[in-house]
Amino acid sequence: MAAATQQMSSLPSGLRICSTVPDILYLPELVFGGLVWILVASTHVTTPNPQGWVMFVSVFCFVMTFIWLGIFASGGHKNSSAWATADFIYHLIAVVFYLSASVMLAYVTIILAPVPAPYNQYYKIDIAAVVFSYVTTLLYFIHCILSAVRWKSF
Repeated sequence: MAAATQQMSSLPSGLRICSTVPDILYLPELVFGGLVWILVASTHVTTPNPQGWVMFVSVFCFVMTFIWLGIFASGGHKNSSAWATADFIYHLIAVVFYLSASVMLAYVTIILAPVPAPYNQYYKIDIAAVVFSYVTTLLYFIHCILSAVRWKSF
């Protein structure tokens, strides 16, 4: 029982981040967030389109998750409760950002449903971006919940 409590209340470093929950979610967050970034960047953007927010969110979260992964992998967090709190707060912000971006992206995709054939491929790219955006939102949400559990156990 003491070993389980010790394991839960410590922040992993090095290669242990690839085997502990919630830190194992960093890699899927990077992959799916990168896919959202690529798909939104390759779509056709009209003038009154909020996809700039979607690009900001996907690039911001991708870069910050990569930095966060680097901090945890290098052991720069020194296993303090402040880092557990910061981990929870970052993932909460990422969930709110990605949820707002996902809703906007879905709305734009529905509104800009193609009538002419040349824009059909962009519509399919937008649909893929919406799906990956919601998957990324779910990953950040799960990570946020698990980070909150870890933060409360400190």
